Amino acid sequence: MDPSEVEFLGEKQLVSIIPNFNLDVIHLISGSVGPFRAGLPVKVPIWLAVCLKQKQKCRIINQEWMEVENLNERKEMEKMSKLFTEMPSYHYIDESQILLSTGNDDIPDADGIRIAVKDIWDIRMSKLRTSMDAFVKNEGVHARLDHLTAMEINGIRPLLPHALDQMLRIQSVSIDLEIGFHL
Repeated sequence: MDPSEVEFLGEKQLVSIIPNFNLDVIHLISGSVGPFRAGLPVKVPIWLAVCLKQKQKCRIINQEWMEVENLNERKEMEKMSKLFTEMPSYHYIDESQILLSTGNDDIPDADGIRIAVKDIWDIRMSKLRTSMDAFVKNEGVHARLDHLTAMEINGIRPLLPHALDQMLRIQSVSIDLEIGFHL
């Protein structure tokens, strides 16, 4: 799965919007949304919120977890913990990027949110690289990946199998050499 496919999955998350039009319920494959009443909040998938925003048919309401204070608290928790902390959304990086790129004018302190999300991402990726390095050096057999998000797992997916294959080849060669020396 590449990052665009992970982002596609993230676009199914629900977000609140305030439409500036009236419309009855819309029946989608993924479920029904609406009814839409001008000025009243309604939850819709992110992809629909983006589409409506681009057509200037709604305002996107900031997600509660996307407030700068909440993100900075999350960042500090992540810094203090040796393990990965649970994120407020399994698609936090995708959601924030999509919503901020489309609804930048609707979301207060968008730049602060961008910085906080990027800081959290950097901290978590650093932890992930350190964990992977320790795992490979210690010739680990299994690892726990609690609280990693889809995009984070996707980031290590190409590296991990390749590293484990190389470790197996090195171990096989070492065993073959040992057997050769004993004959």
